[in-house]
Amino acid sequence: MNEVVSIRVVVAEDEAIIRLDLTETLQEEGYDVVGETGRGDQALELIRSLRPDLAILDVKMPGMDGLEVARHIADEKICGVLVLTAFSQREIVEQARDAGALAYLVKPYQKSDLIPAIEVAIGRFRELQTLSGHVDALGEQLEARKIIDRAKGRLIDEFGYKEQDAFAFIQRTAMKERSRMRDVAEKILSGEVVP
Repeated sequence: MNEVVSIRVVVAEDEAIIRLDLTETLQEEGYDVVGETGRGDQALELIRSLRPDLAILDVKMPGMDGLEVARHIADEKICGVLVLTAFSQREIVEQARDAGALAYLVKPYQKSDLIPAIEVAIGRFRELQTLSGHVDALGEQLEARKIIDRAKGRLIDEFGYKEQDAFAFIQRTAMKERSRMRDVAEKILSGEVVP
């Protein structure tokens, strides 16, 4: 058995035999199958509650289409999605991609194809999470910069500061109060802090 560091998987496949075989294969390879179902709507509930690392979804399932489940998962940034289906038509592959699938595998699959597809999907999801975190951080930095600029503007307009001096005041006050410059800028804008 290969060592896989606690990769948690939910399997959603409406054909019980395939679901059982897939679950067994995953467990043999060291993956932790935390949930399985044959219905799309139940799959989404399981995924939302269990927060796995990966969801393996069939396309055609009762209750909710696997691509719709994938869309919800991607929108909510819950986990990576691998679509495992009997359909190889270009249109369905494109729909899966657009729904947020990070890997696509056609049944009947080979174990030698399944494991790399899983690893790619998990790797891509982790990369997307990292990028999303960077984007969020940059957004916060930009917002902080705007607030600091508005506070500098108030110090310039109302208190006759030069731009450099306004920035230095915000910086000194933040150091003295052991707080972020953004927090000081917000206090300047609210009138809590005046020079």
